[in-house]
Parts: sequence; structure tokens; C-alpha cells
Amino acid sequence: MSKVIEAIKVCKTFGEQRVSKNIDLAVEQGSIYGLLGPNGAGKTTLIRMLSTITQPDSGEILFKGEALKESHAHQMGYMPEERGLYKKMTVADQLLFFAELRGLSTKDAKASVKHWLQRLDMMDWARKKVEEISKGMAQKVQFVSCVLHNPQLLILDEPFSGFDPVNADLIKDLIIELKNQGTSIIFSTHRMDNVESLCDHLAIIHQGEKVLDGGVSEIRRKYATGVYEVGFYQAVEWGGGMSATGESTLISEQQQSDGKVVYRFQTSDSFSPDQLLKLAMGKGNLVHFSEHVPSIHEIFVDTVSKPAEPIAGAIVAGEIVSGETIASKPSPMS
Repeated sequence: MSKVIEAIKVCKTFGEQRVSKNIDLAVEQGSIYGLLGPNGAGKTTLIRMLSTITQPDSGEILFKGEALKESHAHQMGYMPEERGLYKKMTVADQLLFFAELRGLSTKDAKASVKHWLQRLDMMDWARKKVEEISKGMAQKVQFVSCVLHNPQLLILDEPFSGFDPVNADLIKDLIIELKNQGTSIIFSTHRMDNVESLCDHLAIIHQGEKVLDGGVSEIRRKYATGVYEVGFYQAVEWGGGMSATGESTLISEQQQSDGKVVYRFQTSDSFSPDQLLKLAMGKGNLVHFSEHVPSIHEIFVDTVSKPAEPIAGAIVAGEIVSGETIASKPSPMS
């Protein structure tokens, strides 16, 4: 796969505060790249540099192999967390303005605006002013303003903020559709469930440095620690330990809302999941058995709860390779 955008040892300082520190990242064509981090980590600054709004103090940003320049912004779409629409303009006029601003002819702009308003069932709102529509409807307008020029790179900062579940699912489906059509997407959010369901790759930024980087499934597998869950619809007795040799340790018991009792065990290298399953089946009517692979939420909390350190290794194509610390930044553009 070719790289649509790439940052190489990018640094940025505001006053005496260094908010991006030797950031490296690469977004492949037709992929969704999750950019995560706590508030103040430097995500917005990084996004602003990637979208040509600000320039790095050092390092390099490449767009499709070329040094990034302002003209590349026409091939990008950017939905900032702080939305920016003109409240006195009608929905249609505003979208037409944005389309022409990004290089479409008047004819193509009108066709694109009509297409997207129909796709999102918004034709009845076309002549309404933005101040007359709901927040959720305005969010749709903001999203359309970022995609109507068919960008090669789409940057979304908290794109589901303000949406009800139905419209959030609609936007998710559109994001996946755009990805399947070859659009590359940078997705910044605090909703870890969306990261797991949408992203192919993610990076976590903490205190201006990249502290984790890799494929979503690879990162989750890397954090697995041999913990397994077994569940019953009634409590069971385990006696003094799960096995006679003590090779599996009961570490938690939880009564779930559906009535299921789930026990979590830490296994050792010499105690296979098959052995644990066999022993659990002997305890009663087993209804649940699975390996506990940490969620992105758990990994995120664990990662940002520690002081930021240079990356000792980053996951690339399923392998651990040597790396360095990295950082990121914010974004705005609509």
C-alpha cells in the first residue's frame, strides 16, 4: 500500500513548550488511522500540521511522497472538533461555497451538494439557515462540507459528537464506504469503541510523544496476558485453586446484569486453555469461555497512566521494531 501522508521526526514548540517531539507516522491509502491521546497530548497540533494549517519547526511531512504544501489542502477534508459553520447562510449555499472553495466548478459543486444532501436525507433542509436547524443536523452539514470534493485524505476530529445513535451509525457507514472507495482517514476520538470498530491502525500520543503505534488487532494481541474467562448461570466452588498443581489462579469473580457469573483466571505457560476448559466443564453448565484480550480502552488507560517514555519498539507488520518517541497536534478546517 502507498502512503498518503507521512510525518518524519516532526517537532513543534509554542513558546517554551515543546508540544510535538520527533513524531513519526504514516497513513496508508484506503485505511483508517486512529489518533488517540488524553486532553492536551498534542493531537490537535499534529492534525493542524498535517492539514497545512501550521508548519512544523523541524522534521518533514510528505503528501503522496511530495513535501506537504498548501495546495495539497484541496485534496483533504477536515472536520475539526470545534465546528465552524456560517449560521446566517442556508445549508445549500454554505455547502456550495465550501465546494467551490476546494476547487470544484459551479456545475460540479451543485451536483455534489445535491448528491450528498440526498444521501443524508437532507433535501428538505437545503433552504434552511444553519441557525434554524438542530445541532445534529448541523453536524451532518459539517460532515458533508468535508467530503463533497471527494478528498483523498479525510481528517475527522470527534466526528460523532452531537449525533444520536441512528445518525452516528449513518456516519459510521459513510466512513467505511469512503474507506472502501480508497479514501484515507485520520480519526481522532475519545470513544474507544469506535476505534475498535473502525480503525485499522492507531497511535497514542502522550505528552507530545508517540507512545504506542500499530495495527489495532496486533496491539490488542500484544497486550494479552494469558487471562481467560469462564461463565456459568450459577456460582460454582473452586476449592483451594483451579488446578491441583496451582498452575491457574482465580483473579476475579463478577456477577453480570444478565445473571451470568464470570470467573477470570490467570494461566501459566504450562497450563493450556484446553486444560482450563476441561476443568471448568466439570464444574457445571458452562455457558461462556473466552480469552480476555484487553480492549483499546484498557490499553489506552494503562498507557497514558504512565509517564511518557521513548518508544522501545513499535508494532509494524506484526513485528516489534526499534523506534523513537513521537508526538502529534490539533486541527481545524472546514
